[in-house]
Amino acid sequence: MSSVTLDTVQKNFGTVEVVRGINLEVADGEFCVLLGPSGCGKSTLLRMIAGLEDVTSGKIKIGECDVTDSEPDERNIAMVFQSYALYPHMTVSKNMAFALSLANKPKNEIDAAVNNAANILGLNTLLDRYPRELSGGQRQRVAMGRAIVRNPAVFLFDEPLSNLDAKLRIQMRVEISRLHKRLGSTAIYVTHDQTEAMTMADRIVIMNEGRIEQIGTPLEIYNRPSNQFVASFIGSPGMNFLNGYFKQDSHIPKLVGDGFEISINKTLPVHEGHALTIGIRPEDIIINSKSEGIKSTVILTETLGRENLIYVSVAKAEICVITQGQYIPQIGSEIYISIEYSKLHLFFNETGVRVL
Repeated sequence: MSSVTLDTVQKNFGTVEVVRGINLEVADGEFCVLLGPSGCGKSTLLRMIAGLEDVTSGKIKIGECDVTDSEPDERNIAMVFQSYALYPHMTVSKNMAFALSLANKPKNEIDAAVNNAANILGLNTLLDRYPRELSGGQRQRVAMGRAIVRNPAVFLFDEPLSNLDAKLRIQMRVEISRLHKRLGSTAIYVTHDQTEAMTMADRIVIMNEGRIEQIGTPLEIYNRPSNQFVASFIGSPGMNFLNGYFKQDSHIPKLVGDGFEISINKTLPVHEGHALTIGIRPEDIIINSKSEGIKSTVILTETLGRENLIYVSVAKAEICVITQGQYIPQIGSEIYISIEYSKLHLFFNETGVRVL
């Protein structure tokens, strides 16, 4: 196992900056997830760590070794790709053993490594099958087994579950987490799926346009997003946003907007009338049984079984409310909702940066 350190790592394709001065340290044994939308630079960053892309500037260290200019086979890493990349003419056993065979390892050492990986991944009965005879989940386990036999310092995962159906993704998500805990290995995992990030990561690195927006544990990022981009990216359904401003009214601070007024218990570090973006997660909004609170109109409902998504309009804004149980209001009906100040996330309109 080893730590991974990125020091001002940058990648340009011609005049286009794809990765812009990334500084990051992944601790020994940590499961770190790079999360962000398509095109944010996360896969390019992973490929630079693997040595599959040259670094324009900056340094990459694995453990105490500077590997910035090292070849991929000199970095003691193993990578699991989005595509399984299995050799169709080789059995499971030979696919897993291939890298060790190329390195001219003794046969008994290769067999022991393959059998150990097969035991960990439950592939013992599949060693003589060919990839065409396997399901998608089994092929992905073989791809992971091929990485495990190398006993690398660092595991790199590039969206390994994106080709699987929903049920298999959940299963493989659990298996990868168990594998990491069993091996205690350092892992860097790239995905655009926030559910994978929230359930698997020790720490999440949120990326956008080649930069890091925030680094933290899943709960730190969910409960206290550093800016509006992070707030909008984490959470499903996403966070609601309302435009408003700060008002000091008769010594009772308030957030005021079109169709709503929310009393708050503190003075904000902004002047009277300062425009703010007010964020509230759907699960933190309460539908009142009485005609009290913020008046809204139901425009759409979605029933998911254990919960319901109620989309309402507040003046000109549309927001989503999550409710539990069987209560589903009629489309077009008027309901009243409550929003507690303690649940709000406030951002500066101009920059999107968190206020408090």
